[in-house]
Amino acid sequence: MPKISQKAVDMPASPIRKLVPFSETAKKQGKIVYHLNIGQPDIETPKVALDAIKNLDRKVIEYSHSAGFESYRENLAKFYQRTGLPVNTEDIMITTGGSEALIFGFMITCNPGDEIIIPEPFYANYNGFAVTAGLNVVPVSSSIETGFALPPVEEFEKKITSKTKAIVICNPGNPTGYLYTKEELEKLRNIVKKHDLYLFADEVYREFCYDGAVPFSVLNLEGIEQNVIMIDSVSKRYSMCGARIGAIVTKNKEVMAASLKFGQARLSPPTIDQIASEAALNTPQSYFDDVVSEYVQRRNIMVDGLNKIPGVFCPKPSGAFYCVAKFPVDDAEKFCQWLLEDFEFEGQTVMMAPANGFYATEGAGKDEARIAYVLNQDSLRKAVICLEEALKVYPGRTN
Repeated sequence: MPKISQKAVDMPASPIRKLVPFSETAKKQGKIVYHLNIGQPDIETPKVALDAIKNLDRKVIEYSHSAGFESYRENLAKFYQRTGLPVNTEDIMITTGGSEALIFGFMITCNPGDEIIIPEPFYANYNGFAVTAGLNVVPVSSSIETGFALPPVEEFEKKITSKTKAIVICNPGNPTGYLYTKEELEKLRNIVKKHDLYLFADEVYREFCYDGAVPFSVLNLEGIEQNVIMIDSVSKRYSMCGARIGAIVTKNKEVMAASLKFGQARLSPPTIDQIASEAALNTPQSYFDDVVSEYVQRRNIMVDGLNKIPGVFCPKPSGAFYCVAKFPVDDAEKFCQWLLEDFEFEGQTVMMAPANGFYATEGAGKDEARIAYVLNQDSLRKAVICLEEALKVYPGRTN
């Protein structure tokens, strides 16, 4: 039998979905499973986007321009400008989700065997995108004790070699919810400028910032305009995860020209999803105000509830809708599987994503789990109670 490729062997399984078979079995057994493992919001998609699909009056679903419909790019540039980002139409290429934007960006800026530095824990699929592009991920560890603040600049400097091509961040962060400050980003700016690296910033959670926190975009960092590549997506902003529309945004004309060649090779981003995404640009501010208010309440229910459980520690995130919690257990992956296989409280249990899958350093995050607080408030309260009861009886509890 012929063998599969080394890339196929190296491609990691998703830590977010790896326990799905156990959750499916739990449901067949009649258990209610509270899914805290995946960032699929239950927030309704804006009506203007759904109406654009319902009222579609086209005889043919044709290809768009390989860079995306011009009208969408023009209106998206205006959207960015309204939020203070110095972006013009020619700085944008529409992609099939933010995932494709990152994959294209990696393949444009790096050669196989090159290295990208990423503060960990990080969105697990960055590993998969790196494998796709033939790159090596070099982690710089942040700590739950500091709330996952940016590691010291010296730690980045230690990891930079002749093969280092880029630093990659997510801001606000998945899986931590940490929001990098302007000062932290300026420290990164200095490293990027000193070593002439690319700086990728996944800013898809920019609308989700709490307690008065204001996001600072890498596009506003002075002096590295040619080094910065911003990744965006409609998935979370408008609760449109199934509309696979993202964008690669940069002032670097060479990167943009190369992006178009990659875009032409895959023909075009999805036509109907672009129509919905362009319509979503007319979403009223009241929608975002309501969504942020709801997530603040959900965050407080989850994070405050976790921190009241003896032995559990969870820093309060300033953005996105994730948190990473440290549990008093021998192995969080075993704990997460045990929750689905062997535990129930009043017919209910919880599904979380073991945090070790969000680290590149072997053994890191072993007692941590990522939680997405995307369920309704009542479900989150019940999930916290389930976790509290589970820790009372878990055989691998450590304190």
